[in-house]
Amino acid sequence: MMGWADVSEKELCEKEEIITDFGEKLSWAYLCFVRANPITWNIPTEILYAGNDTLISRQTVDMFVSSHHAALTVMENGEHWFHTDEQIAFLDSWMKRVIC
Repeated sequence: MMGWADVSEKELCEKEEIITDFGEKLSWAYLCFVRANPITWNIPTEILYAGNDTLISRQTVDMFVSSHHAALTVMENGEHWFHTDEQIAFLDSWMKRVIC
C-alpha cells in the first residue's frame, strides 16, 4: 500500500501515520511490528489468483507461495473480484477441488 500511495519508508517514519487517498492509514509502528514479528505459516494453503488482478501482483503471490509452501491455481482471465459467470464457475470448481 505504501507503493500505491507513493509513500517512502523515510516519510512514514517521519510522519508516523499517513492517511492515503484511498482511505487506508499507513502506520510506522505497525510496519515495525510486522517486520519484528514475521509470520510462521505451517497450515496447508491453496490460493486462487486471477491473472488480471490489478491489486495484487503475480510477483507478490509467487513470493508468498514460495515462502509458505502454498499451492497456487491461476485463472488467467480472472479479475481480483470474481464476478462474471465464467469466473464464478471457475471459483466453484476450484473450491470443490481443494475443499472436498
